[in-house]
Amino acid sequence: MDDHQMFAASLAQALQAEPDLLVVGQGASIAEARDLMASTAPDVVLLDHRLPDGDGVGAIADLHAIRPSAKIVVLTATTSDRLLVAAMEAGAAGFIAKTQRLDDVIDGVRAAAQGESVVSAKLLTRLLPRLRRQSGGGRAELTEREREILDLLARGLSNADIAEQLTISVHTVRNHVANLSAKLGAHSKLEVLSIAVREGLVEGI
Repeated sequence: MDDHQMFAASLAQALQAEPDLLVVGQGASIAEARDLMASTAPDVVLLDHRLPDGDGVGAIADLHAIRPSAKIVVLTATTSDRLLVAAMEAGAAGFIAKTQRLDDVIDGVRAAAQGESVVSAKLLTRLLPRLRRQSGGGRAELTEREREILDLLARGLSNADIAEQLTISVHTVRNHVANLSAKLGAHSKLEVLSIAVREGLVEGI
């Protein structure tokens, strides 16, 4: 068994041991990931960016086409900005470095399942200015409240933090994020930000 398979097996075992998590499948290639997406309908997918038959980040769009609601978290051996920006633009819900503790990975899976971005506020601040801008384009019509929430998302705040800051319920924040996702055609909160920056909808970036 190579290092990649050993890492995947130990990670699956650790996740399965959690009472609130269920591992529905494990694949070693993009082709297997496609089959598993179709047959098991996962809520969260941990996707290695280096796979025998290609680049995991490049496969995100294909996997979302099979199951649009899945939150795809990219596992990386490298934290190069280029890779992380590509993952954001492809629709990833976040990224976890393979060097992080198992507890951090498990927390990341739970966060993704709840619709949170799996990325630190510090890293987000570094990456957002590196996203590609597009001139013109069809800008989405956002409400004042949606713009407010977008700006707070860009600062790396969680749904709970935003709810507290705006004195509204977490449920209301989730609804606003869902509306933003629908308007921008995004699969995750992180992709909402990626598209919003690209379309010039976020102030100060």
